[in-house]
Amino acid sequence: MSDDEDEEPAVSLGEHTPVEGAPLARVTSRLTWPKEKSEIDRLEGDSVIRTPDGPRELASILEEVEETYFERHQEFETHVREVVGTGPIPTADE
Repeated sequence: MSDDEDEEPAVSLGEHTPVEGAPLARVTSRLTWPKEKSEIDRLEGDSVIRTPDGPRELASILEEVEETYFERHQEFETHVREVVGTGPIPTADE
């Protein structure tokens, strides 16, 4: 690092655009695996995650997931994405 802390960043970061909700990966990283769906709901059900249709509470998404047990976080994330879809996440202004 440089001694001069007032330097501009080497890469322009652009404007801050607010996005509501947390990334799904952040929520799943707080859990240990394997995990039952009911335990995920108990621990993180009130978490709001980002989806292409806007922020949604994880508990409402879990109601649409048919699987009841997840060996790994990747398996869980796949099932959640099947429910919410993939695509651009709207900003808080949209």
